[in-house]
Amino acid sequence: MEKVTGIGGFFFRAQAPDSLAAWYRDNLGIALIPKSYDEPAWRQDAGVTAFAPFKEDTDYFGNRAKSWMINFRVRDLDAMAVQLRAAGIAVAVDQQSYPNGRFARLYDPEGNAVELWQPIDVAAPK
Repeated sequence: MEKVTGIGGFFFRAQAPDSLAAWYRDNLGIALIPKSYDEPAWRQDAGVTAFAPFKEDTDYFGNRAKSWMINFRVRDLDAMAVQLRAAGIAVAVDQQSYPNGRFARLYDPEGNAVELWQPIDVAAPK
């Protein structure tokens, strides 16, 4: 069977798409879509990706009116949390370590949940 090889894009509606894209660029380092085919696109580091539909009444995403949540892998969760807090962004770092890594939660300017994940296999040195 032929299979997909990864996520090629994540597309969603936004109230202010340009400013929201700039927020993701400025705070999480996600490059905007290039304006021409000659410009490089954002490239992810290779790694595990979870694909998990949730029940429609889940509270896991925070606001029940939101139908999606994105999870980004990070190399150093603590350093990322410090960086985001310095930019005035509230970040809740889960103090528990799980068998698959560590997690934190924040919300973008439109109230969408963003989860940060430091997998065990890319854990930053302590």
